[in-house]
Amino acid sequence: MDFSDVSLTALRVFRAVAGEGTFTAAAASLGYTQSAVSRQIAALERAAGGQLLERRREGVRLTPAGRVVLRRAGAVLDEIDAAARELSGLPAGTATVRLGWLPSAGAVLLPRVLAELRRTEPGIEVLTREGTTPVLARALRAGALDLALLASAPPFRPPDDESPPMVLRTLTERALLLAVPVTHPLARGDYADVADLRGQRWIAGSTTADTGLMGVWPGLDERPEIAHVARDWLAKLRLVAAGCGITTVAASLASAAPEGVRVLPVRGGPQELRRLLLARMPGPPAEPVTRVAAAVRAAAVALDAETP
Repeated sequence: MDFSDVSLTALRVFRAVAGEGTFTAAAASLGYTQSAVSRQIAALERAAGGQLLERRREGVRLTPAGRVVLRRAGAVLDEIDAAARELSGLPAGTATVRLGWLPSAGAVLLPRVLAELRRTEPGIEVLTREGTTPVLARALRAGALDLALLASAPPFRPPDDESPPMVLRTLTERALLLAVPVTHPLARGDYADVADLRGQRWIAGSTTADTGLMGVWPGLDERPEIAHVARDWLAKLRLVAAGCGITTVAASLASAAPEGVRVLPVRGGPQELRRLLLARMPGPPAEPVTRVAAAVRAAAVALDAETP
């Protein structure tokens, strides 16, 4: 076991693979070819004297040795990045907190948090990253994030089954809503009945193994007709406004719905609750992380109080 010749590039590649979950995604995030990523990981495993990643069909998973290397590599890379920031002219007292967020949190909650932190915590620089809950959970566990805003649906299981478990705090718990065009028959009432959702044309999000089918009412007792597929939530709502179909929407997005969209609760079936979680890894957080977490919680409480 000899780490004397291990490069910082190999450590960054390893952290990216652990955070992204696949060699392909890590290569895309770094701007490398997949073969270059494979070579860096192979060199690191030779230096470690054993396998650091389990290769699976759905992606990679850290071995016990890989978790040790990731923890130590993260500390090294964080120190190198801190030195680079200081040398680039940032004030020595500036602290950096890395925050991951879901697309549904980026429309209203995240801008509010960042604006408040600029006003109250000028010594903290917040770097953000968008992603799905599984992607952000991997990045948090890989040490690429300090905090992450994650989503959870019944039965409200943890974001992953890795050890140690993450520290999770529920920020909000609200019912899933329905977005329909203002010209749609469903828009005439104050709510939609779940029975009226049969036979509708749906605007769905991109389906992945991680997220499943998003945008279609859960538990629908028929095969849904997917009229359009859009990854971006704003694109989905714009398609709704154009009369192209209906979609589901998080309660936090109701105030950001564009003109031409009516957002309704759904009755007549099991209530579809959704939680917004603030997650971090266990252990005493650094003071800047604690302050950012407090700002996120305060903004979530205020926003929840404003949302009908």
